[in-house]
Amino acid sequence: MVKAVVGANWGDEGKGKITDMLAKQADIIVRFQGGANAGHTIINDYGKFALHTLPSGVFYNHTTSVIGNGVALDVPVLINEIQSIVDRNVPTPKIKVSNRAQMVMSYHKLFDQYEEERLGKKSFGSTKSGIAPFYSDKYAKIGFQVSELFDEELLKEKVVRVAEQKNVLLEHLYHKPLIQPDELFDELMGYKKMIEPYVCDVSLFLHEALKEGKEILLEGQLGTLKDPDHGIYPMVTSSSTLAAYGAIGAGIPPYEINKIVTVCKAYSSAVGAGAFVSEIFGEEADELRRRGGDGGEYGATTGRPRRMGWFDVVASKYGCRMQGTTDVAFTVLDVLGYLDEIPVCVAYDIDGEITTEFPPTYLLEKAKPVIEKLPGWKCDIRGIRKYEDLPENCRKYIEFVEEKIGYPITLVSNGPGREDIIYR
Repeated sequence: MVKAVVGANWGDEGKGKITDMLAKQADIIVRFQGGANAGHTIINDYGKFALHTLPSGVFYNHTTSVIGNGVALDVPVLINEIQSIVDRNVPTPKIKVSNRAQMVMSYHKLFDQYEEERLGKKSFGSTKSGIAPFYSDKYAKIGFQVSELFDEELLKEKVVRVAEQKNVLLEHLYHKPLIQPDELFDELMGYKKMIEPYVCDVSLFLHEALKEGKEILLEGQLGTLKDPDHGIYPMVTSSSTLAAYGAIGAGIPPYEINKIVTVCKAYSSAVGAGAFVSEIFGEEADELRRRGGDGGEYGATTGRPRRMGWFDVVASKYGCRMQGTTDVAFTVLDVLGYLDEIPVCVAYDIDGEITTEFPPTYLLEKAKPVIEKLPGWKCDIRGIRKYEDLPENCRKYIEFVEEKIGYPITLVSNGPGREDIIYR
């Protein structure tokens, strides 16, 4: 059985907690795309953690954590992250890294930085983790795959070719120091030493696990609206954030994915630039940001204040559709307890036309939110474990959202802790 946990919106929906929770029943947890550019915050018996590369299931002794071939593997970040949790008394996790994963190189981070500087005000709001340069090299076929570390002759030739190509840009576009092939070779040999103990033929490992009837959990990064094909292009990430890509990024057949849990927030937040129709500003946004998440709505990687907005039916309905949602996990509901009325964006007004279908970016830029207000419940709902024990207005809010998006809300998260969850 394979389940995927993915985001419905811009990322930051609370997937880390949901994955951590579902990992309890899983044998294997796989990260299938993205890199160390976004974090997952987890709160458990060991403390509070922000993970960037490790899957959110590393805190259980019975699980194996897998870095799939679709991931942008930042070797030092992964190794430091393993060390950082072990230093805090977490048992050493079992980790496997795909021999087909490709590595983020130090120059990818530099190119990311140089390009954002060059673009100035037109920049993409990148976290400067090297993700876009990494994926463009992967598809331009000049990336370094983990398996290549084990053929030194091939590498010695390849570092010269890669340095030649990169140095043209460094010299003429960015006016920055050039790459030396021998330094590049040394960097790769350093990565080989660090990663060697974990390298595995992951798709074969997962194939055997499926034959044995093991439970596999796929963990996505960011959300639908950051997908390069189906998101708010060009303000997107550089790898597919959709559950369908889980089959490719992990190396399993698509028909094996039979449960897709799409995580959706009870309000909206976004990091980085791009169209965000239900966005709010000023004191209204500040208050939601302060109360939001656990310790406020700030990026787990960058610490940047997130942009805030009310729940967006149009974006979320689309986000769930593109993921192939079987179950919606509705998170941070407890945060809204302070409001007398809860605004919801139920449609978009685009040049006087009202729509509930999510448009491509050029129309999205013109969209204005159509707001409907629901009565608040004005109390703290943390600690409630049964759906029927929630205040009536709170249940009405959940059911209103469920009806509007058209997908079943089967999990409701009403607090940051592992046990703050209501099953419907």
